[in-house]
Amino acid sequence: MTPSISLSTLPALGASLHGGIFAGLTTRKDGTHCAVVLLPDQGTDLTWKKAINWAQKLDAELPSRPVAALLFANAKDQLRPKWHWTSESYDASYAWCCDFSDGSQDGTHESYEGAAVAVRLIPLTV
Repeated sequence: MTPSISLSTLPALGASLHGGIFAGLTTRKDGTHCAVVLLPDQGTDLTWKKAINWAQKLDAELPSRPVAALLFANAKDQLRPKWHWTSESYDASYAWCCDFSDGSQDGTHESYEGAAVAVRLIPLTV
């Protein structure tokens, strides 16, 4: 389980944090505020389900669509300029991806092989 971190102890954007780099803040659907840590490992040639499993093996997850946009905004220099899977399904056969060359997002068939990045969302305390 990922430990929590105090908001007052967060480093600058791009600085090392818990095995990756600090890429910003997000809020989960349950209202939990979290630090986003982009891990250095990057997956290639993965279907959507394999990408999800790959991230879980790193004790991490694929970024949600909002977190993928945050990564594009704050950590673009750490990302390959191609499309990457997000954690969100589009419909029964498609999942959302984010193109880190221009930040656009679109649905792609889950069986296609693409790139992936993994993030850790670390809950914040005050």
